[in-house]
Amino acid sequence: MSKAIRAGLTSVIVVAADSGPLLAACVDSVLAQSEPLELILVDNASRDGQPERVLAAHSGDPRLRLVRHETNLGFGPACNRGAALASGDVLLLLNPDCTLPADLVYGLRATLQDDHRIGLLGPCVVDGDGHPARANRRRDPSLRRALMTLSGLSRWERNHPAWAGVEMPPAAPSRVEYVEAVSGACMALPRAVFERVGGFDEGYFLHVEDLDLCRRVRQTGWRVAFVSRLRVTHHQGSSSRARPVFVARAKHRGMWRYFTKFDPAARNPLLRALVWCGLWTHFAWQAPWLALRRPRPRAPAQRR
Repeated sequence: MSKAIRAGLTSVIVVAADSGPLLAACVDSVLAQSEPLELILVDNASRDGQPERVLAAHSGDPRLRLVRHETNLGFGPACNRGAALASGDVLLLLNPDCTLPADLVYGLRATLQDDHRIGLLGPCVVDGDGHPARANRRRDPSLRRALMTLSGLSRWERNHPAWAGVEMPPAAPSRVEYVEAVSGACMALPRAVFERVGGFDEGYFLHVEDLDLCRRVRQTGWRVAFVSRLRVTHHQGSSSRARPVFVARAKHRGMWRYFTKFDPAARNPLLRALVWCGLWTHFAWQAPWLALRRPRPRAPAQRR
């Protein structure tokens, strides 16, 4: 990461992996921003042709760069490769199924400029109907918190703080709120912070690497913050829906890595074995249902 930095430039990094037509809408919304930026589109061996279509649609725009990989490196490693090529002093890590309002980059940069304690900033991620996503404001997923969430006891955490789960309860809107973790669908960081923490841990393939990054940013002395007034729409794209079992397996592997890396409970051999069994029993139960729900390709229309 020794590339010269351009002050005032935002480097938007989008990783695509058979992300479908939503990728075009994502790129369109990024290039419509009012602030100076570059868009580094990292293609993790897509076979749907969408990255090439996007590049052709914006062939005259020098801000767009396509980086192709012959194999799927995973989300975090691909982001790291994109960041190594970036020139901006702020990095915006964005999912390929997100669309941005025209002033989002301006709002994120202004918030980072107003509070230099912030090392990682997340906007309010909403679904297609405008409802806030569950993962916007999160706590570190310790074993105790995960059990509170899974058991449903976290619903009564306002009266019983010891029952707090991973997801934070709804709060009154505030300009900036310090939290432990934000949604990985859209995260902004000063480039210096990303370099200081070493980028994403490449031991994760997909999922949980965002929680790991948020934790390491805080451990290095910066704050992780959530800003509710800035909104990003997350359409939950076709990449995950097309390969639900693959994605679920990667998520369970990520949860295991996070647990063994950060949770003191992992030092207990009995608890470690129980968590391993619990994680993979859950995956074994979940996988058949996910496989049955996988979208089937449509049969070609018959000619009349």
